[in-house]
Amino acid sequence: MPGPKLKVVTRTQGNNRAFKEGLVKPRTFEPEFIEVDPLIAAFRRQVRQSEFDICEMAITTYMCAKAHGKPMTAIPVPLVRQFHHGAILVNTKAGIKSPKDLEGKPVGVNRGYTVTTGVWARGILAEEHGVDLGKITWVLSGDEHVAEYKPPANVVPIEAGRKMQDMLVSGELVAAIGVDIEHPDIAPLFPNALDAGLAAYKTRGHYPINHLVVIRDDLIAERPGLAADAFEAFTESKRRYVADLKAGRIDKLSAVDKVHLKVIETGGDPLPYGIAPNRHVIEELMRHAVSQGIIPKAVPLESLFAMGTQDLVG
Repeated sequence: MPGPKLKVVTRTQGNNRAFKEGLVKPRTFEPEFIEVDPLIAAFRRQVRQSEFDICEMAITTYMCAKAHGKPMTAIPVPLVRQFHHGAILVNTKAGIKSPKDLEGKPVGVNRGYTVTTGVWARGILAEEHGVDLGKITWVLSGDEHVAEYKPPANVVPIEAGRKMQDMLVSGELVAAIGVDIEHPDIAPLFPNALDAGLAAYKTRGHYPINHLVVIRDDLIAERPGLAADAFEAFTESKRRYVADLKAGRIDKLSAVDKVHLKVIETGGDPLPYGIAPNRHVIEELMRHAVSQGIIPKAVPLESLFAMGTQDLVG
């Protein structure tokens, strides 16, 4: 039996399935997989109580947590990637003809201001469409995972007892990010969202990271080879998934599988692991995190990742 048993939280998906099913085994530890549903609850528990040894985590939650001294360090394993042009819904009766029309109006954000989807979606508005994010009132439906975080002045909580979907339908909110709703008056701000995402990927390498993996700092200090071993386990599991995807060996394709295939069709790697192949996109996200007030300043990218993993690529 390899080393100690460590509590690991990661949602079952194509790229980590072989790891979770025991087909890929790390050398230095035995994973005890803990299921947390919804997964976002694990982010909060890890940030606030360091409850797990190895934990999947939203990347902007991690950046914010790291800025507040939380005892965890990531390995460069972007488990989840997603294009976010489709995350912005608008009330079609609110007179929003272009993204710039959002300025001066209230826009909802599902859960917290630091939620990764919100950060990427606001980055799209600012970078691709010149929207002044400071001229929008951002209305939150929840609080932040990092309790110490204080948002900018133009970020406010939703009124007690109100639901974001109802406020979007009524027009009290002209738009909202990250909500799930079907209504005849609600439509995506960008109708061909996946095409817009793929176009951004082709033209400027925009391939957003949502989740990565963090490890408790005390474990990294005690076991210098742990971070690299965890990286290799996740990477080998991902290699098997991508090989099956390319070979057509996955019978029922999920929506995520289909996006990965779209990226493959462009000639890209659907799930590159390591700092080197992700440097551009992580630097892009850090730029958004600073400009949106998620973190106070940019930090050296390598400082976000554990020693022993900074040169690994998978």
